[in-house]
Amino acid sequence: MIRVFRFVSVAEAFSFLLLLLVAMPLKYGADAPVGVQVMGPVHGVLFMAYVGLVFLVREQLGWDLGRTVLALGAAVLPVAPFFVERHWTRPAAEPEPEPAGRGA
Repeated sequence: MIRVFRFVSVAEAFSFLLLLLVAMPLKYGADAPVGVQVMGPVHGVLFMAYVGLVFLVREQLGWDLGRTVLALGAAVLPVAPFFVERHWTRPAAEPEPEPAGRGA
């Protein structure tokens, strides 16, 4: 389930950027609303999937209420889901073992 959340997180952020940086300028600058007509619903579905998956993976990832609220808030910021995917969905790095003979 975490793998699905990571994929949806990246897809949601990417669709949001496409909507903001490509589709909306085309709609208002070139009078071509087709980009928004296509990307709007795609982004909407990915947004809803992201929000639903936050609730499904929060326990598996060990998120407290504060981190869950921040992850939900990330859905409304264009690049924040990239941060969530990159930093909050991966297991913490295991500490490197000390070299032999260097113990205290």
